[in-house]
Amino acid sequence: MAREFGPVMGRRDLLRLGGYGLASAALLGMGAGLTGCAPSGGGSSTGTLTMLYFGDQKSATTLQNALQPKVKKIDKDLSLKVSAINGKDWNDFLAKVLTLIASGQAPDIVSVATEGLQLMVGKKLITPLDSYVTKDMSTLKSSYFNDIHPALIEAMMVDGHLYNMPDSFNAGSMFYNSDVLQKAGASAPAAGWTMDDFHSTAEKISKLGGDILPFDWVVRLWGSWTSFLYANNGNLIEEGKYGGGDWLWSKAYEASDKSIQGRQGGWKWGAPTANSDAAIEALQYVIDLQKAGYSPSPDVGGGGTLQGLFSSGRIGMTIGGGFWAGGLHNAGMKDGSFEVQAFPTWKSNKSLFGTGGYSIFESSKKKDAAWEVIKMMIEAETFDIMFPGNITTTGRKSLMTAERYASTGPKNWQVFYDQLDGSVPISAPSYYNALATSLNQRTTEAISSGNAKAALDAMQSDLEKVAKGS
Repeated sequence: MAREFGPVMGRRDLLRLGGYGLASAALLGMGAGLTGCAPSGGGSSTGTLTMLYFGDQKSATTLQNALQPKVKKIDKDLSLKVSAINGKDWNDFLAKVLTLIASGQAPDIVSVATEGLQLMVGKKLITPLDSYVTKDMSTLKSSYFNDIHPALIEAMMVDGHLYNMPDSFNAGSMFYNSDVLQKAGASAPAAGWTMDDFHSTAEKISKLGGDILPFDWVVRLWGSWTSFLYANNGNLIEEGKYGGGDWLWSKAYEASDKSIQGRQGGWKWGAPTANSDAAIEALQYVIDLQKAGYSPSPDVGGGGTLQGLFSSGRIGMTIGGGFWAGGLHNAGMKDGSFEVQAFPTWKSNKSLFGTGGYSIFESSKKKDAAWEVIKMMIEAETFDIMFPGNITTTGRKSLMTAERYASTGPKNWQVFYDQLDGSVPISAPSYYNALATSLNQRTTEAISSGNAKAALDAMQSDLEKVAKGS
């Protein structure tokens, strides 16, 4: 695929602001502080459950008040306290949760995203939900599993066991500013568009000049140059799957459901492949975009600057998930001023996603009560309490409707869910924190040096060392 870059264009210095990552809008967890624990079994349902909320205390209190009536329906003697934990991204949130655990304040329920699941499983912090799911399968099959994509379920399994009940996700799609593309004389990306189409659109936008740039991205594992890597049919770590899981697939889904074909016992991450040809080509491509003046120097971790540039019409295209619908609407973008298309095809149409849901801590003395609360939190009618205003993508097919996106856009909202077919969760082995740190550091080095191979060779060395000790 030939992609020739034009001359470097002028651009303003960009503010470097803190921002949100995949889950910082509303990642939740449940904390310690329980009273009246039963001496045996799963414990009583009376007492206080403390929820750790990833955000500010005002929002946490609002959530607490909204959920309290539903908690009381489970048991009139059960109470809920929601306390905020501030953080920049999942890496930060997880570190603070682990600090709580180390201090003896192990939560009963925690909201875990893809990034933290295998770390927590590896440390034996959370318990398999197999027995609970099996017990309630007759109701869960129709009320939950038939309404949620099996890719999200499989992403929350390890070694054949289900550790988490997901309720939301974000796949890496391509958002575009409709006004910018119109000014550039570029057509809206069509379904099945390719990297050549993407590059052609970027070239047209580059000719606008001024302070308008074709593309921008953020240095992080989700939705970064990694989206190009997946489309290039690569990954940072060898993809594999654990065996097992038939106890779930044979009971939770119909045998005729094509979406469960090939599903097994969870994603098994193998040897690091950070310096594969696919990775080097993908990272070098986005570096060359910047060299040609098609992209500013990306921020690390947060997306606040990126959202500001996109919503103000200074960026034509960027990677985002369903959470961008609510984010852009809240930033003041009018209906129809932005749209979305699936990520362009390169050597494959594989794309990445991250999912999130709820797990029970192994140390909990109230596992039965915790399970009842989890079932309440994953109900369809609870979703908009947990995530108001399209700040993430619902995992439920029944909630993916034109009515949901009428208030925020985009009109092509079907892309979010459809993109799960053939997608792969972001690489999240038990050493996820080290992986994220290395990616940020080595990507930054590559941007500075212009040499993707040297930086990714160093990243490969980083990951090989940490993988040996994991």
